[in-house]
Amino acid sequence: MINVEVAFALPEEQKIVALKVEDDCTVYDAVIRSRIVEYFPQIDPDSFPMGVFGKAVRDPKTELLKEGQRVEIYRPLIIDPKTARANRAAKMKAAQKDKD
Repeated sequence: MINVEVAFALPEEQKIVALKVEDDCTVYDAVIRSRIVEYFPQIDPDSFPMGVFGKAVRDPKTELLKEGQRVEIYRPLIIDPKTARANRAAKMKAAQKDKD
């Protein structure tokens, strides 16, 4: 048995569930066993992206966990990060232009 954690966060709330799992436990299996979906019903383990310590996992159903790892469930993006950066830059440019 190994010790792992499963984490999910919203802007106003987060939850980390610690659990013991078998040595051959996958990322997906840990999410299911953590029962984190009971706290956050909006999580769909079959479609939400997942990762381990900030590194995305391509196939959570086959990626095996190691002792002490933390599984992270990622929320769907509301806006593409490149678009968000471009929007912020445009606002700053407009604000600077208004000051001049």
